[in-house]
Amino acid sequence: MARATRKSTQRKRKPATARPGWTLRDVLRWLSRAGAALGAAFLVLLILGIFINPRLTPYYLAEGLRQGGVTREWISLEDMSPEIARAVVAGEDANFCRHWGFDIHAIRAALDEGAGRGASTISQQVTKNVFLWQGRSWPRKALEAAMTPFVELFWSKRRIVEVYLNVAETGKGLFGVESAARAYFGKSAADLSAREAALLAAALPDPKGRNPARPSGYLRKRAAQIAEGAATIRADGRSACFED
Repeated sequence: MARATRKSTQRKRKPATARPGWTLRDVLRWLSRAGAALGAAFLVLLILGIFINPRLTPYYLAEGLRQGGVTREWISLEDMSPEIARAVVAGEDANFCRHWGFDIHAIRAALDEGAGRGASTISQQVTKNVFLWQGRSWPRKALEAAMTPFVELFWSKRRIVEVYLNVAETGKGLFGVESAARAYFGKSAADLSAREAALLAAALPDPKGRNPARPSGYLRKRAAQIAEGAATIRADGRSACFED
């Protein structure tokens, strides 16, 4: 009798139904939540970056692991020689004080001249260097384009320049103008001359391949152009946003 009861009970049990897999709606919901979380984290870091210097950036950490250590010494903008900020802005983004993250004229020129010319502003480079990874992939460029306006909104022009001068790669195993000034010229960035500042700025597009202390003919020529440009942006007011 007991055996018959057990058989009857077994017959009444419903087979377990398989759990459905992820639907497109589930995937989109998860991506939406992940995007919102990353966006919130970015805004928090952006606000903190107004007051706290962003010392550990993705590229800095990656190069530290790859090279077994890198050097960077943070220096405030007010403690630097004014020559270095002017030279870097003149060399990298002469209209920095006149745009809100994107230089439309430089973008048009880059499109006309092809891939050999860059059009990234200092604001875009800060966004990439502080919050993103290196490389020229479309996802990274899209994120950079979306995030740069927020950097411009939350950080002052002076702050953007200060961060850039401290997080940019300036040589093999070197980050920031203070480390570069000491490595190449044996002095602090506070004591750089106009020529030395121009040489450092001229090396920025290829910091691992150019040596400001032993400049090639091209580097000396480019540094002379940058020094002239630095004097020009000082005279016409295009350096006012980070010097006042």
